[in-house]
Amino acid sequence: DKSASSPGGPATASSLEDDSAATFLFASESVTESHPDKLCDVISDAIVDACLTLDPASRIACETVCKTGVVIVLGEITTSASINYEQVIRDAVRDAGYDDPAKGLDYKTCNVIVALEEQSPDIAQSVDATKVEDIGAGDSCIVFGYACEETSELMPLSHVLATKLSARLAEVRKDGTLDWIRPDGKTQITLEYGNNESGVPVPKRVHSIVISAQHSEEVSNDKISADLMEHVVKPVVPEKYLDEKTLYHMNPSGRFVIGGPHSDAGLTGRKPTVDTYGGWASHGGGALSGKDATKADRSGSYAARWIAKSLVANGYCSRCQVQISYAIGLSHPMSVHVDTFGTCTNKNGMAERDLVRMVETKFDLRPGCIVKELDLRRPIMRKTAAYGHFGREEEEFKWEKVKEI
Repeated sequence: DKSASSPGGPATASSLEDDSAATFLFASESVTESHPDKLCDVISDAIVDACLTLDPASRIACETVCKTGVVIVLGEITTSASINYEQVIRDAVRDAGYDDPAKGLDYKTCNVIVALEEQSPDIAQSVDATKVEDIGAGDSCIVFGYACEETSELMPLSHVLATKLSARLAEVRKDGTLDWIRPDGKTQITLEYGNNESGVPVPKRVHSIVISAQHSEEVSNDKISADLMEHVVKPVVPEKYLDEKTLYHMNPSGRFVIGGPHSDAGLTGRKPTVDTYGGWASHGGGALSGKDATKADRSGSYAARWIAKSLVANGYCSRCQVQISYAIGLSHPMSVHVDTFGTCTNKNGMAERDLVRMVETKFDLRPGCIVKELDLRRPIMRKTAAYGHFGREEEEFKWEKVKEI
């Protein structure tokens, strides 16, 4: 039986390496930047960046939907910038590798529909402020941040590996290593975990890897399987986690020629677990992409990760989840909650209940202050749209820079 404290579901005895040990299985998944849903995130954030480049005070809530031969962008944007939205959209589709109808979409010929209006004046008056620090939250929301000691990034290993497998799928397509790969792709990895003496999940081994890669008509399944093992799995997954019992499923559907928006409609905000913590943390329900930082869904999520990572990195706990809630038009959060899953170290005499007070003292969680502190009016959002918003060391991602507390 699985450990009662594990977040995974029940596993059969045959699916675990050692049924007598207190281990459990946990899976995370990821998608390439060209997966239909992720393509929509990228397009929405490309529009965010285009606006912020010319007008850093732009207010943006931009949703994208795509299907065979068509991309539709709809939402509310208030900006002084003059943007050629159709060009921004076509450029993003091109960059995702969709340059041929056979791939599911062609940036040159696809129909582009733009249905954007200005932000509602009712919402605008509740957000507007003379000073950036006093900006009200652009909507009511609940956000979560997470960190743990599993990896150097202070992220869950299952999520890190799934994300790197997807990024590698795109890399071998772009650099020509595998000439049969097309843009769409998805990865899933299941790890076997055990709990240490403190009850913290520790990865033991890789139980299984599933990769689905869109491919050209002529390539054989045997070549697909061999190439994915050699050029995607081996460069990404540390050998120490692989053993003779690890299961591999390379394109288990048997055929994946029709892909991208041709096979599945895409929509902004439909990959929240891929964007965040691979299923290890709670999620407030709000999408991250397509929004400027006055939307607390986005800025609050970045701040919550900043707090959680800083608490773990500074030794206050081994694992941490932070919840923050906001109300539309109000600058100060309604609530802050810190859960260390029983791993609080009592550093500096700080019990878990004391950590909330410390967080509220050390971090100004008003949306305007988060925008200012993390410099979120820069055009850096498109970079976040694929391969996760967290656990990356890009210089622009200031929420990943540990604060000394």
